[in-house]
Amino acid sequence: MPSLSLRINLDPDGRIGPGKIELLEQIAAFGSISAAARGMEMSYKHAWDLVEDMNRVFGKPLVAAQTGGRKGGGAQLTSVGLAVVSRFRAIERAASSAAAVHMQALQAEIDAG
Repeated sequence: MPSLSLRINLDPDGRIGPGKIELLEQIAAFGSISAAARGMEMSYKHAWDLVEDMNRVFGKPLVAAQTGGRKGGGAQLTSVGLAVVSRFRAIERAASSAAAVHMQALQAEIDAG
């Protein structure tokens, strides 16, 4: 069955899609940008750059990070970060639901070959 992938253009230079949302979800799950990056097989630098880009686009932090030290650092989503993930997933569900009949029709075209 065909699937829908959502990407939202936020400003001329910013957008958010499944990859950035997954990064935020991984940061929330692991409490660490570094662990989230490893889990997604990307460099820490790339993950950090994505977080910084999201913070810039939204004009406020989506991730609160503490630098490492004796007890180590950590990261967690801010209330804005949690809201962005929640809203994106809600939009994704609504889009998938709205497109379901059309996706089935596409699959029928594929099956008819």
